[in-house]
Amino acid sequence: MSIELESTRRALREAISQAERAAELARLLDAAQARLAAAEQSADEVKALAERLTETEERLEAEQAAADKLRKELAEQRFQAEVANWKLSSIKVARWNRLGDAIKSGKSNPVRLAKGLRGAAKPVKRPIAPKRKPVAAAGKPKDERPGAAFQATSTTRTLGGASFKLKPYRVPTGPNTRPHLTAAVVADAHAEALLRYEWRQTTGFTPRDFARVLPLEVPHLLVVASVTQGPWAAEITGEPGEGLKALLAWCHERGIRTVFWHTQGDVAAYAEAAELFEHRFTTDLTVAWPRLQFGVQPRVHNPVPLAGGRIDRVLTLDQLLPGHLTYPDVLTSYRWPAAADCPPGTPQWRLAEIAACGTPIGTEPDSRRAHVALRRAYQMGTMTERIDELLDAIGLPSARATLNTSVMLPILDPYLMEHALAQVAKQSGVDQLIIIGPPESELRARDVLPDVEIIYRRPHPAMTEGAMLDAGIDLCEADLVAVMDPRDVYGPHYLSDLRRAFLFSTADIVGKAAFYAHLRKPQATLLKQPDAEYTYLQEIAGATMLARRNTLRELGFADLTDGWDEVLMRQCRTDGIKVFSADRFGYVRVRDEDRWLLGAAHLVEYGSAEPHALI
Repeated sequence: MSIELESTRRALREAISQAERAAELARLLDAAQARLAAAEQSADEVKALAERLTETEERLEAEQAAADKLRKELAEQRFQAEVANWKLSSIKVARWNRLGDAIKSGKSNPVRLAKGLRGAAKPVKRPIAPKRKPVAAAGKPKDERPGAAFQATSTTRTLGGASFKLKPYRVPTGPNTRPHLTAAVVADAHAEALLRYEWRQTTGFTPRDFARVLPLEVPHLLVVASVTQGPWAAEITGEPGEGLKALLAWCHERGIRTVFWHTQGDVAAYAEAAELFEHRFTTDLTVAWPRLQFGVQPRVHNPVPLAGGRIDRVLTLDQLLPGHLTYPDVLTSYRWPAAADCPPGTPQWRLAEIAACGTPIGTEPDSRRAHVALRRAYQMGTMTERIDELLDAIGLPSARATLNTSVMLPILDPYLMEHALAQVAKQSGVDQLIIIGPPESELRARDVLPDVEIIYRRPHPAMTEGAMLDAGIDLCEADLVAVMDPRDVYGPHYLSDLRRAFLFSTADIVGKAAFYAHLRKPQATLLKQPDAEYTYLQEIAGATMLARRNTLRELGFADLTDGWDEVLMRQCRTDGIKVFSADRFGYVRVRDEDRWLLGAAHLVEYGSAEPHALI
């Protein structure tokens, strides 16, 4: 009996304990449900606040648009009132009106009439017509040009305890290569600098506001790089975030191509997010995705020098690129040293960017080696060519302006024909040759240049070289037109080096103000204006001219044999046409003698110029 009683007591105690635990669990469950309800209520409140914020921002934008419209209408009314006042004032000072007033006021007084007529006959300055003034927006307008928000304002470096203040490289603000194409881009400063000139680019949107920002200019594609900082870093690392999923869904609904570009870090960290994109590319050779390597961006990786020039020192990579630099400061550093001593293992893209900025890589400055390295950096591929490949792969048109070239070759002396055609045959990228010379030059040109379109015109006996060129310009069909002199020597990279300048300059005419020359009689090799490389100037040599076809058609050529290029350069200065002087290499002016050149150039040596110029 006692055993049964003890068992009953023990069972009762266990039941009470379990009931207490159940009560505690029920209490915890109630508390959890209360917290969950509170969280749901908070989420609803946050959602409602976000919706109200969006509605408020939309109303604010509508009110700003209405205010801008009213400002424009008010400015137009003021302008029209100014025009009316100007017309009235112009009528009052017009000679016929003043004559009428003089006759009316002096019809009964001959003396007053005579004075009035004399006064009316004197010229009177007419009032200046009003001009429309730009309407200022309510806030400071955002500059949408590429690079506008990417400028370094000042930059300093420290070497051996000494501080150097540099004049920063001015990042160009346009134009872009494909103005018909808009891309929404999430990338770090380096990748963004490579992409910003390839299309109209939208950046700065976040997971919270993309649905409001992107519709302002709906993009054709979305490019997301493997960023490690910023609001999108957490969205693309590990498990994809809700903001990324919402962005991709938004793009999918509108037929916008989506691209993930793996540019840095372990690809495994981005693998899940990358799978959500339609297309994936990588810079890593060990990853089995299509390649989209870094290429030099001509708009920022180019040999245009700093305003203050280079320091006369060779810098190591650590001295050149201390860790605190922003990318605009990096672009300044690339152009600063006499040479850059880069250690083994330096990334290939870094070496290409330094070389593309014209900086010799090594322990000693060497302008010839630097020029060859620059050429090789561009031959490895520009970002424009990389984006062509990307667009072709994802099914978007990669149309853009070309650097197709027509060459005009006027031959006044039949004995120079073979030499002249040999110089053209060396060049790459020649689509068309306009040859104006002796009859036999047409057949010979077709033999020497079988893959080039040949257009021949026979000149009149008294035709000047300028007249030949003026007749030939209307026959040119390529975007660029080169003028070559049959007396001179051109290297095999001459035209390709010159064409490169159109990728980073805003000039309509490119040529050489710095060049080598060879005078046969004294056997002297000269160098003219060595400091005139990579700069905008008022004059370049006519025999080195490569210009936009439409510009030359508008300018025309003077009817001269000697001096047509000087007249053309004067016309460029008058019309405000930009002229850019490229490098000194790839061309030799050849004359028997030239007193002017002897007085204006530096003597290099007595001997051939080609070893110096043709690299």
